[in-house]
Amino acid sequence: MTHVRHLPSRPGAQAYWPAWADPDLVQGYRSLGVDRPWTHQADAADAAWSGRHTVLATSTGSGKSLAFWLPALSAARAASAGGLLDPGRIESVARRATTLYLCPTKALAADQLSALERLLVAARTRDVRVATCDGDTSLDERRWVQEHADVVLTNPDFLHFALLPQHRRWARLLASLRYVVVDECHAFRGVFGAHVGLVLRRLRRLAASYGATPTFLLASATTSDPAESAARLIGVDASEVTAVTDDASPAGRKTFVLWQPPELPGTGAPWSALLPEDDPWATPLALPRHVTRGPDDLAPPGPDDVWDAPAVHSAALSAPPEGSGPLGTGERLVAVPSDRPRRTATAEIADLLADLTAAGARSLAFTRSRRGAESVAAATRAHLTHIDPAFAASVSAYRGGYLPEERRALESAIRSGALRALATTNALELGVDISGLDAVFIAGWPGTRVSLWQQAGRAGRAGTDGLVVLVAREDPLDTFLVHHAEAIFDTPVEATVFDTTNPYVLAPHLCAAAAELPLRADELDLFGPRTAGLLGELVERGTLRRRPSGWYWTHNESASRLTDLRGSGGDPVRVVESATGRLLGTVDAASADSTVHDGAVYVHQGATFVVDELRLEDGVALVTRRDVDYGTWARWVTTTEIRSVDAEVPWGPVTWGFGQVDVTTQVLGYQRKRIPDLQLLGTEELDLPARMLRTTAVWWTAPAEVLLAAGVTVEATPGALHAAEHASIGLLPLLATCDRWDLGGLSTALHVDTEQATVFVHDAYPGGAGFAERGFALGATWLRATRDAIAACRCLTGCPACVQSPKCGNANNPLDKAAAVRLLDVVLSHAPAPTTA
Repeated sequence: MTHVRHLPSRPGAQAYWPAWADPDLVQGYRSLGVDRPWTHQADAADAAWSGRHTVLATSTGSGKSLAFWLPALSAARAASAGGLLDPGRIESVARRATTLYLCPTKALAADQLSALERLLVAARTRDVRVATCDGDTSLDERRWVQEHADVVLTNPDFLHFALLPQHRRWARLLASLRYVVVDECHAFRGVFGAHVGLVLRRLRRLAASYGATPTFLLASATTSDPAESAARLIGVDASEVTAVTDDASPAGRKTFVLWQPPELPGTGAPWSALLPEDDPWATPLALPRHVTRGPDDLAPPGPDDVWDAPAVHSAALSAPPEGSGPLGTGERLVAVPSDRPRRTATAEIADLLADLTAAGARSLAFTRSRRGAESVAAATRAHLTHIDPAFAASVSAYRGGYLPEERRALESAIRSGALRALATTNALELGVDISGLDAVFIAGWPGTRVSLWQQAGRAGRAGTDGLVVLVAREDPLDTFLVHHAEAIFDTPVEATVFDTTNPYVLAPHLCAAAAELPLRADELDLFGPRTAGLLGELVERGTLRRRPSGWYWTHNESASRLTDLRGSGGDPVRVVESATGRLLGTVDAASADSTVHDGAVYVHQGATFVVDELRLEDGVALVTRRDVDYGTWARWVTTTEIRSVDAEVPWGPVTWGFGQVDVTTQVLGYQRKRIPDLQLLGTEELDLPARMLRTTAVWWTAPAEVLLAAGVTVEATPGALHAAEHASIGLLPLLATCDRWDLGGLSTALHVDTEQATVFVHDAYPGGAGFAERGFALGATWLRATRDAIAACRCLTGCPACVQSPKCGNANNPLDKAAAVRLLDVVLSHAPAPTTA
């Protein structure tokens, strides 16, 4: 344990049931154990009932669903009662209040349906009809939903591809739409969030055409400025949104532990004891402004030191060039003095999970991958088998790709206590109601503080005490975090960032809107200030046709097919058992090459299967059940090729470019490693097609004379470029209104197209999304902010606040913070005057 933080308990504060609440629903809640609502539930429900758009941003397990179901179901029952009292009035039939519930995943919609059915049974009501409707719903079931359902639970994808394009079939629902519930709305961020925001604007537009003005109710994890984020998502002014953020639900004391796995014994190098503690080839770091020391005093800065940018510049340029000294770091200090490897986070969590399960605790273990979830579950079961086979049967894995019925069974089993522990991916991070858990383990930093607190919120729900353990992976970012608790506990959560006016995202939605109903001039404000100009471009391209009455879509194909909300890259690959034809699960198309290639080991609920054949053209992987003592790890190569230079600006010897690039990834083969010691057993070659993403990128070059002027040697060049790439990706969202996960990058000491050291930052979406173009337009401003962020950070060797990335595919190695600052200083010395945003 590197740190223990005790988060204090919190008493609950209750309110009275609102006077408008349906008495039968209130009685139903009481029979389920909810005697009175928490004050945040009552406040949010009151605001929604009064017709104000409302966002409820409170902790996991605080009962957010009651706040939106109470007004929604009360409205549906009131309309139903009106029809019964005066059945002769046609309005009673046409205006029966309806609710549309949207969430990121099908699993969450199914969970909400189960909870609603329990409530309606407890309330003894039969006059509210609730149903899920998504891409898996049959046409007969879909027709019943269109004609009869009062509450429809679905996702934005179904809204985009099916409901809105076929809105006339959904006229009854849209004409009487009273509420739109957007659950887990913090998940709608980046390009995905921009797409969902535009889908909601299209929904509002069509509802208005049928005479409805629905009230939006949004539920979110604790985020920065929830009212502003909610308003941007639904397309209204922030003053029109009521934010309820004071969590009045009770919470037990939560113990949050930061944990670093131990070093493996007997792995020290034979000469390690002879190495000096200091690296004589080290790069001196700049001194803080107010520190007065001798020229040879290179002690690290204290917590109150303030950096002086000119001092950093001059000190960096006067530094001797670094080399590969005994410690091999090129830095004066290293974050982790020992070079001995540590136990993996998954192995450590399996031990801890087995201990808690044997002690009777109920736990969740979040892992970063599907393989990790299966590995933790299998290792935990193996540990528990030596104690009692019954214990081993109470542990399972849970991940995306399981069949829906398997996921529902696992969720039910962990709720009832039949399962004591689940090893899961982030598939259980969102909203699925699992309460009464004692502990949560998190294998590695999940990427954002919002995700961290969402996962941690699963422990100690319903007012009980809970334990949360963040176990560091063998990664510099994780190592930094478990030794710097303030970066986790004393830093605010991130804001939900997206931009619905991005023309690359907006254009296809304008086409979809015009296909649904011709766009009129008085509707353009709904889509933002860039709409009129963008419509002109679409008319010039022949995509839309302009008429006095508006803009029309005149093509035969469906306009909704112009864009994919999630950028998933194709239909999932089905994993089928060859001997029986049994469907085991699915794998995302983007990851199929690396996970279900020929010869791959596929693990499903602890059983191992070997892939006989991957048929990409059919979207099927055929597997055979086989017990093996090894796993498979794919090897691949990624390249970036410049296809066109659309714009180019010289900065003296430095060149800034923008254009189309092909980012190509190809799986070349795989390694078989024995489990659990990961000894290499063999290497196999594969003949798989390359996967290409054509997108847009911005890049800058660093020719040899720039590297020389910066004192960056050949050995230090990869680390300097890599650190600059990471930091620039982290800073671009401040200028381009995107999310870090919307971007990708590459840095190389010699690129085949530029023939120089080059840093690329590209949009992670087919065709581009405008972020790289924004970075090119603000090149000097962007790079100066990048340099200042690195130099101002108090760390010595790099940390998540400056050059480490939570999504680095190279485990944040190599990185050279000091060399990156020197390189950026020289590059910026050739830059033109900074432009304004």
